Amino acid sequence: MEQDPDARWLARVMHVAFFLLLGASLVRFLLRHPWEDRGPWIVALSGALASLYVLGPVLGTRATPRRLGWLFTVVAVWMLLVVLAPSFAWCAVPLFYTGLRTLPPRAALVLVALLTVFVVAAQVQLSYGGWDPNLIIAPPAVAAIATAVFVHAQRQADRQRALIDDLIRTRRELAAIERREGTLAERQRLSMEIHDTLAQGLSSQQMLLQAAERTWDSDPETARRHVRTAESIAERNLAEARRFVHDLAPADLAEGGGLEAALRTLAGRESAAFRVDGVPVPLPDRVQSALLRIAQGALANVREHAAATSAALTLTYLDDQVVLDIADDGRGFEPRPQPSREPGVRGHGLPAMRVRAQQLGGTLTIESTPGEGTVLSAAIPLTPPAETS
Repeated sequence: MEQDPDARWLARVMHVAFFLLLGASLVRFLLRHPWEDRGPWIVALSGALASLYVLGPVLGTRATPRRLGWLFTVVAVWMLLVVLAPSFAWCAVPLFYTGLRTLPPRAALVLVALLTVFVVAAQVQLSYGGWDPNLIIAPPAVAAIATAVFVHAQRQADRQRALIDDLIRTRRELAAIERREGTLAERQRLSMEIHDTLAQGLSSQQMLLQAAERTWDSDPETARRHVRTAESIAERNLAEARRFVHDLAPADLAEGGGLEAALRTLAGRESAAFRVDGVPVPLPDRVQSALLRIAQGALANVREHAAATSAALTLTYLDDQVVLDIADDGRGFEPRPQPSREPGVRGHGLPAMRVRAQQLGGTLTIESTPGEGTVLSAAIPLTPPAETS
């Protein structure tokens, strides 16, 4: 509930109410009992209670040992104040909320019942011997209403969070199913394409070369014709293989327009901002493909893990390199040293992005702090590294 804006607003209201009730109780006591012997104790305890209550937000709302120690100290000081001056009894209402928000349900109900007993006793003492049924009924009724409203609101919030979690999980499952179906459909398409082109061509080449071998001595002219036909089929198969390689490139690049258009399209799909800095220069297909894949992987991580409200892509052309920055304002994390990987080793997520950059002589750096977002930067040199045979 710490991240819930409504919970934070309610907590602020309860804090203001507590200090107003505490101040009003102190003023009432001083007006009706000016400078009695217990007066300095009442003032000191009021100041101590106010100081302790100020520390509450610093300790959070979880039932940690420090938070529990703070809560029981506040309740003990308040009880002592009520014993000395019953007019401080109604400060219990904000304490109801604090106990319900901090403790497990059963322990919170026990605390509320204990506070209610002190309130009833204080009201009876303030009545100066006159009996009034409201003094016995009103405090438990107020406590019951406050507890019921809080528990109902908390259960409603829990149900809403569970529903949201179910919706997110269902959306991810549907997305995974769609990806699997798309992968299977693409595999089936490629298998049919390969069977109808490359496999048939290779089968024809094999038959022609076998026929050429059988007629090589008896009919050389026919044998040479078979070889030329096999050569023609091999040329067509090579063209088909190149087409397959081109089709397997990122779809956004295959549609034309280059890396900038592909990144702009990707940013639009992911509701991210996009801008280009520097003077654009032509980039090799391998560099464009790698940077687009890195952007896709980074934005997928932002969508699935970062809980970010915004993200931005920046493509920067420098004199000697091109840099792609992906920034988000999500929860962030503590970057860990990556184990060394041999070139060409495939990985998932960040390791895969790092391998893509390293294969082009580039680097991948990550700057992130828990709670302060993440910036991922891929830098690729404009001069490709020398390839070794």
